Amino acid sequence: MQHTPLYQAHVDLGARMVDFGGWSMPISYGSQISEHHAVRRSVGVFDVSHMAILDFKGTEVGSFLRRVLANDISKLQNKGQALYSCILREDGGILDDLIVYWLGGEHFRIISNAATCTKDLAWFREVASGTVVEIDQRKDLAMLAVQGPRAREVVAESVSHSEKCLALEPFFSTQVGNYMVARTGYTGEDGFEVILPAKNVCVFWETLLKRGVVPCGLGSRDTLRLEAGLNLYGADMNESVSPLRCGLKWTVAFKGERDFIGRQALRRELKAGLKDKQVGLILNGKGVLRAGYSVRTAFGSGTLTSGSYSPTLGCSIALARVPAQSERACEVEIRDRWHDARIVRPPFVRHGKIEVDMLQGETL
Repeated sequence: MQHTPLYQAHVDLGARMVDFGGWSMPISYGSQISEHHAVRRSVGVFDVSHMAILDFKGTEVGSFLRRVLANDISKLQNKGQALYSCILREDGGILDDLIVYWLGGEHFRIISNAATCTKDLAWFREVASGTVVEIDQRKDLAMLAVQGPRAREVVAESVSHSEKCLALEPFFSTQVGNYMVARTGYTGEDGFEVILPAKNVCVFWETLLKRGVVPCGLGSRDTLRLEAGLNLYGADMNESVSPLRCGLKWTVAFKGERDFIGRQALRRELKAGLKDKQVGLILNGKGVLRAGYSVRTAFGSGTLTSGSYSPTLGCSIALARVPAQSERACEVEIRDRWHDARIVRPPFVRHGKIEVDMLQGETL
């Protein structure tokens, strides 16, 4: 079992630790719902040092990344910009989703999922074989996600180049100094992901807690990302699903003749027509929606890919894959009984505000 540099700090705070992709990580420090509300209403901090931090350098790094990413790094026009993308198999299945940052010149940084790190690294190295591309896994670095409406204020008070943090506009912008501060996150709130030397992370963690930042675990991170309509790798997407089928078509840059891995398979899928789509669901009445539950619509059946109680909405919500023609009314099977639900367009919540009409089930 692997530990982040903050493992002992989590234990000292009484966190309930769980195995997450081979890492011992905090699921919560007490009330998961309280941690969720702290991020929506104020500010919370997550230890995400288990994520893979990979640096790419070399004279051919640009052409390499334009080949391996479904999105196009040529969109990164200014140093510090970031881009969300998937990496695909030749058949269009998603190997992983990630964020790539341009740190200037021939230096890019990718943050990918912890559970897929070994697979991702092997794949990157295989594709880079024979090219002038260096790949370095930065195990000397740690990463914290400071999220919530007070995140900008707190991070500006807590890092040496505070004026840069205050000036970060728009989302997916980055400043690099002693710490790399990126205006990114996985909660649907304003916030920052801070990458810093692992040897300094315990002091920075304590600094944040002294400023009233609430420590948050993986449990609240999951309900927050679900309310924000953000996919979870291994649940809402995997190697058997293309980005076209899980709401990520917007991350695929088809423009031009760039021959990225998976392009031809996605073109064939579009030409044939998509048979299903990803949607949001709101349960009418009591019960909790869970991944794997069956859903039926007037056009056929589908499956919930993620589901949970939503602390912000006060009801159960889910992401689901259903027949492409499906709209509005549906039913979900919970413990051998069918319950009424409504199809909506995610996100459910953005920047602390409910984005769906709770009565009509439509995106506002």
